[in-house]
Amino acid sequence: MSRYDLIVRGGIWFDGSGAGPRTADIAISGGEVTKISSTPLEVADADEVIEATGKWVMPGFVDVHTHYDVEMLVSPALTESVRHGVTTAIIGNCSLTTIMASNTECADIFSRVEAVPREIVVGALDEHRTWSTPGEYAKAIDNLNLGLNLAAFLGQSDMRINVMGMDRAVDDKATPTPAEIDRMVGILNEALDAGFLGMSATTNWIDKLDGDLYRSRSLPTTFVKGHEFRALNKVLRDRDRILQSTPEVSLTPNLPKFFLAASSRFRRNRLKVSLLAAADSKAYPPLIYFMMYGAPIINRLLKGNFQWQHLPVPFTVYADGIDLVVFEEFGSGAAALDIKDQVERNELLKSEKYRRWFRRDYVNKFSPKIWHRNLYDATVVECPDSTLVGKSFGQIGDERRIHPVDAFLDLVLEHGRDLRWRTTIANHRPKYLDKLAANKCVHMGFGDAGAHLRNMAFYNYHLRLLERVKSAQGKRKPFLTIDRAVHRLTAELGDWYNLDAGHLRVGDRADIAIIDPAGLDQSVHDLFEQAMPEYGGLRRMVNRNDGAVSATIVNGCVVYRDGKFADGLGTSWGPGRFLPAGQRVRGATTR
Repeated sequence: MSRYDLIVRGGIWFDGSGAGPRTADIAISGGEVTKISSTPLEVADADEVIEATGKWVMPGFVDVHTHYDVEMLVSPALTESVRHGVTTAIIGNCSLTTIMASNTECADIFSRVEAVPREIVVGALDEHRTWSTPGEYAKAIDNLNLGLNLAAFLGQSDMRINVMGMDRAVDDKATPTPAEIDRMVGILNEALDAGFLGMSATTNWIDKLDGDLYRSRSLPTTFVKGHEFRALNKVLRDRDRILQSTPEVSLTPNLPKFFLAASSRFRRNRLKVSLLAAADSKAYPPLIYFMMYGAPIINRLLKGNFQWQHLPVPFTVYADGIDLVVFEEFGSGAAALDIKDQVERNELLKSEKYRRWFRRDYVNKFSPKIWHRNLYDATVVECPDSTLVGKSFGQIGDERRIHPVDAFLDLVLEHGRDLRWRTTIANHRPKYLDKLAANKCVHMGFGDAGAHLRNMAFYNYHLRLLERVKSAQGKRKPFLTIDRAVHRLTAELGDWYNLDAGHLRVGDRADIAIIDPAGLDQSVHDLFEQAMPEYGGLRRMVNRNDGAVSATIVNGCVVYRDGKFADGLGTSWGPGRFLPAGQRVRGATTR
C-alpha cells in the first residue's frame, strides 16, 4: 500500500509566510500535507507524482472579492479561477447574497450591479435553490461539486429585504423598527455561527436595482442609517468578524464612518473593515497619496484594523455600446441605463435635449466620479465599421467635427452592442501600482470574478502581480520579493480573514499552486473571450496563459494539470469545501 496519495517532487517551495523558498519534496495524504523533505522522497511510495523541478510550489491563491454566488450553482468547477491557481475564493461581497430574499429579489439586487443577465440569475436560483437560512446555505455550498474552496459573507441588502420587505428596504424615509433590528442581529449571529466571515454592505448609491417594481433605486444598504449600522457592527466587533463594504461616491464621502467603525480608540474591541478600493484613479490623481498614507496613519491614531482592497493591475474595462456601470454615476448616463427597451432607449439618445444633458455631465468638474469621463481616452476595439477600430471617440468626433459625446452616442445608435470599446479607469501608472502592492494597509483583491462578464477579466491577477515582481527583479528595480508577493496573495489574506487557507506546511490542507516562472511573461496580461454554455452562450472575457500554472491542487486532489482539468470536475465530483471562519477544514473529496 502506498504511503502517500501524491508527491510534488523537487519544486521550489514557498510556505506562504514570507520566508525564503527552498527546494523540497512535498508529500500529501488524505488531503493534507504530511511530509516536506529537503531530500528526495521515494516515488514508489506515492500513487501519483508531479515533477516540479525549477517550478514554484506555493499555497493556492486566495481571491477575497468574487461574485461567484450564481455561477457556482450552474458551473461549480469555477474553472476560470482554478486554471490560474486559485484554491480559495470569497463570495457574498458588496451586500449581495442569494440566501434570504426571494429569487426575483435576489436577481434584482445582483443582476444590474454585477452585469449578469437577470433571467440567468432567476433561472439558476429557481433550479438549484434549496435553502432559506444562512446555515442551510453553508451546507448547500459544501454539497456542491466545487473545483475550489469557498468562504462567504452575509449580504446586508439580502438580509434587509428579508426583514423589512423590498419596498421599505429601498425607501429613504423608512427605518427598521427595534424588533426588525433585533431580527437582523439574530440573523447575523446565525450566519456567524454557521461560519460566515462577517457581513458585506455597500454605501455606493450608483449600485442600482434591476427588475420592474423597483428598478433603478439604489441597493438597500445605501439607505442604512446610524442605529442599524452600529447595532450590526457591534455583533461583528464582539465576535471578531469582518465588515466588507464600499464607500459612497460623493463630494462628501463617508470614509470617516468606516475609519471610526474600525477604531478601538474609543471602545474595547476594534472592527475589521475591508473597503473597496485602493486605486490610482485617473479621475482624481492626487487621491493616490491618501490611499497610500491615509489608512496607515488613521489605523495608528485610532488603533484601527482597516484594510483597502486593491486590484494590483491596470483597471481596464470594456463595454458593449452604452452598457457599462460607470455611466450610473451621473444622471444622463443612469437615465439611459434605466431604460430596458432598446427602441425607447434609442429615442432618448437621439434627443438633443438629452445630449445637452449628457454633455453637461461630461464636462462637469464638480460631480463625483469613478470614470475620468475623457472620451479621448476611450478606444473602439470592435465595430462593424472597421475604419473606426483603434480610434478614440474624441478622435472620431474631431474627424466628424462634432463633440466627442455626440460621436459616442451616434455610434451607439448606429451599432448598438456591436460597438465595443475600452478605457482604463485606474492603476495606469506603474510607479504607484508598485507602491500600493507593497502597502501594509492594502490587501490584494477586488478581481470581481464571476461578475461583469463582458466588461473585464482579472481572474489571474495573482499571476499578473507575480509577473510584475519577477520582471522588476530582472530589471533590478524590485518593489517586492517573490516570497513577499506570495505571502501577500496567500497567507496574509487567509490569516486576516481567519480562514484555513494560504499556508503550505506539514499539517496544512493541501491547497497548492505550482507555477512555472518561465510562463510568467506578457501572456498573463492578454485578454480573450470564451462562450459560457451555462449562461446561454454568453461570451465572457477570460484570461488564457496556460504556461504559467502547471497544476492546481485542492484538498490534495489534482484539479488542473498541464492545461487540462480533471475528468468530471464540477459534474460528478469536486474537492472544494465551504470554509467556515476560524475553523480547520480537513478531508479530501476524491473521484
